[in-house]
Amino acid sequence: MYLKRPAGGLAFCLFYLASCFTNKYVLSVLKFTYPTLFQGWQTLVGGLLLHVSWKLGWVEINLCSRSEILSWLPASVLFVGIIYAGSRALSRLPIPVFLTMHNAAEVITCGFQKFVQKEQTSHLKVCSVLFLLVAAVCLPLCDTQFDPNGYFWALIHLVCVGAYKIFHKLWKPSSLSDLDQQYINYVFSVVLLASASHPAGDLFSALDFPFLYFYRFHSSCCASGLLGFFLMLHTVKLKSSTTSGQYTAWSFLAKVITASLSPFFFVMTANVLTISCLVISGVGEALLVYTERTGT
Repeated sequence: MYLKRPAGGLAFCLFYLASCFTNKYVLSVLKFTYPTLFQGWQTLVGGLLLHVSWKLGWVEINLCSRSEILSWLPASVLFVGIIYAGSRALSRLPIPVFLTMHNAAEVITCGFQKFVQKEQTSHLKVCSVLFLLVAAVCLPLCDTQFDPNGYFWALIHLVCVGAYKIFHKLWKPSSLSDLDQQYINYVFSVVLLASASHPAGDLFSALDFPFLYFYRFHSSCCASGLLGFFLMLHTVKLKSSTTSGQYTAWSFLAKVITASLSPFFFVMTANVLTISCLVISGVGEALLVYTERTGT
């Protein structure tokens, strides 16, 4: 069976869908395009909830080694790049397009394994990565809603995602758990984004935001912080309770559901070529799930 642990997996899919839709609503519908503030808020909420959960004994966090914390900081820098660039890209691109570009990060990790680490890579995995690459390269050429800034930030986002995965694989100390790493990411992100909000101009520009005092803006921001935190918890839980192949399958299902439902809630204009690129990316990720599951 590809999809084991149905309760945990379905909860993960639900939080993935809700978190993605909420972020898209704030960024594209309400047009709150101040990423240092929005992502700073999300990481602040996530960090506070994780800290409270730790103090109440609901989760276990162990940060006793300063050297290991410092050695993880490069990953935290990449994490900030992921969420900042991702916020910029998602505000301008439809969700299916954004996810297609996000999937192309696997090209970086696979290329590093094959050409730098000289690992044996199956033909099927190479084929799946080529599908992802072709889809990501051709999509901007076929997109009727082409937004150069959106694709630029999507490119930065996927590079940071790929580099983060590579760093995580190469990182030697093993005493930091996934929650430890996420806690450090949260703290570092809050400090860096808060420091950057004034130089970036977001701090005072947000004062002119037309929905600043509206309930739907406040409720959407609260929901985005809570959903992001619960998505993180369910991601960590799913990874720890399933194999790599099973987690990849659930992640693929969550993306398919989110991409399929998004056109019913958010405006998206697509032609046959655009849809073909989205399908090619989906086929590539499905092949990747198969290779992870079978170990080929």
